[in-house]
Amino acid sequence: MNVTTGLAISRHRDYTGAKIGMWVFLLTELLLFGGMFLLYSVYRTTHAEDFHYAAQELNTLVGTMNTLILLTSSLTMVLSVATMHAARRKTAIGLLVLTIVLGIWFLVNKYFEWGAKFEHGLYPNSEFLLQHAKGEILFYGLYFSMTGLHGLHVLVGVILLTVTAFKTAKRPYEEVVFGGENAAAMAGARLALVDASGNRLWASDTIDDSVEKVSVRLKYLSVPRRVRKEDYALLENAGLYWHLVDIIWIFLFPLFYLIT
Repeated sequence: MNVTTGLAISRHRDYTGAKIGMWVFLLTELLLFGGMFLLYSVYRTTHAEDFHYAAQELNTLVGTMNTLILLTSSLTMVLSVATMHAARRKTAIGLLVLTIVLGIWFLVNKYFEWGAKFEHGLYPNSEFLLQHAKGEILFYGLYFSMTGLHGLHVLVGVILLTVTAFKTAKRPYEEVVFGGENAAAMAGARLALVDASGNRLWASDTIDDSVEKVSVRLKYLSVPRRVRKEDYALLENAGLYWHLVDIIWIFLFPLFYLIT
């Protein structure tokens, strides 16, 4: 005798909850940088002339290049999500990798820019900088603090996108459970898995004694070209974080590089 049991997904994923959680996290990040922007505004108002002269030492060309890099990375991120929704997995992963490369390019530019400032002694608590006006000291303190915190977010974003790329490219095992608390089988029965046409795909050995709460766990590889909801849900959340990184830089760029 064959036992027919129900089918249920073994793991529940709350994609709406994950998206809400990401938005709440982004709100906390905006509060963090918002406080720093407020602090900058106060010092900028009280030391306007010193900030003007200090900003002349920054490389506007490098700042502009980094702005273009991040804006381009936002575009590739959007295209990656869009192509994933269109079930073009390989294209989406390729665009995601391009976004990662642009993020690394931004960090490399920032590394050389910071290196130049250290060579010239323009860094917090340096003897050369302490000889300047108080406003200029405050400017570079804010510059290294705010762009450094942003750079850390870019680094985290690159790592997050890299993990997302691997998870999206990987063909994970799907897992389903057959049976449940109400499923039972008598002695001599077999558990069988059949498709919609009634063809047997799998059958167990004969059950010796009466059993209760029959449950069979099955793992299988998903179809290679199938785009699952969790693929683009993960990609969308990573994209939201990356767009936050870009938006913050759009504010940092004029505040430090264009106030002259």
